[in-house]
Amino acid sequence: MMVKENFTKILQGNEACVEGALLAGVRFFAGYPITPASEIAEGMAMRLPELGGVFMQMEDEIASMAAVIGASLAGVKAMTASSGPGICLKMENIGFAVISEIPCVIVNAQRGGPSTGLPTKPSQGDVMQARWGTHGDHPMIALAPAEVDEILHMTIKAINFSEKYRTPVMLLLDEVIAHMREKVNIPNREEIEIIERKKPTVSKEEYLPYKAEQDLIPPMANFGSGYRYHVTGLVHNEKGYPTANNNEIDQLLRRLTNKVELNKKDIIIEEKYFLDDAKIALIAYGSVARAAQRTIKLAREKGIKVGLLKLVTLWPFSDDTIKQLAGQVDLILVAEMNLGQMAREVQRAAEGRCRVVSYSRVDGELINPIEILSKIEEESKL
Repeated sequence: MMVKENFTKILQGNEACVEGALLAGVRFFAGYPITPASEIAEGMAMRLPELGGVFMQMEDEIASMAAVIGASLAGVKAMTASSGPGICLKMENIGFAVISEIPCVIVNAQRGGPSTGLPTKPSQGDVMQARWGTHGDHPMIALAPAEVDEILHMTIKAINFSEKYRTPVMLLLDEVIAHMREKVNIPNREEIEIIERKKPTVSKEEYLPYKAEQDLIPPMANFGSGYRYHVTGLVHNEKGYPTANNNEIDQLLRRLTNKVELNKKDIIIEEKYFLDDAKIALIAYGSVARAAQRTIKLAREKGIKVGLLKLVTLWPFSDDTIKQLAGQVDLILVAEMNLGQMAREVQRAAEGRCRVVSYSRVDGELINPIEILSKIEEESKL
């Protein structure tokens, strides 16, 4: 049976994630039930067998991530989904996927934490976990959609980025948009860009699994296809074998970071609203960006020139855009459902060119437009 395409439907955010993954070619999913992400696993369990794919209910989150890594090494586009506590358990294997350059997508439908926290309440508390959750210096791509239709398209983007750059990619939802229902236009597969990982063009005898090309990304042979392949979580040379050579260590770790950092223009997705004449800039992402868009309208009705920078790509960070914006406005207000995780990054990028103020909410409720407007009015008087 073919993937259902080219029609409009009312979908829940988690359901839109499933549709996007299937359109992008995901044919393996391993996971473990957890609120508020379980509908993704349920959808995959129903849909993947229709497409010749495989769904695996694993015994825990650690095994789920390991199974995704194995499937991807064998040449299959693979994905998993969880929430904060489960993502914590996946982190060791996410680090393994980073250093061994295994494409995969991890969906985090965020809920309040720490620990078991608030299973049924929204949060954006995993922003820094997405970037630095696994140890060591490493790259990370993380996307944060704000609308249900955007979830579908950013799921496709996340899978494309993982395949193109041979790296794990995090898709950060939150409980609000994971469970919200909106109209979604499901495109025809021929209308969307689908990126496949690079395959080797040399003979099996010449193949080195970690020999990068000019774009810093090594071609990837399917495990078990006859190409010699060694996979390890240790720092390794081009053959994949552990190394203690200082030059090889340095080259690998810098290449892992540079293959993402040097492609920021391709990876960073951001949207600008009414910033041309703005004196105050809002920065928001995920479901809070929805409230921020309404705040702009309310503020401008009062004669307050407010604009919005909506971050869709959270990592790598929009340093250049924010530095430029900070030289244009008098105040940047960062609204987020955590205690200022992204606000600190904005402060760093602004380099003192304007005031940066954090507006936080961590009580399990979504930030609403009126309270953002009140904070703008309060700060405007200072």
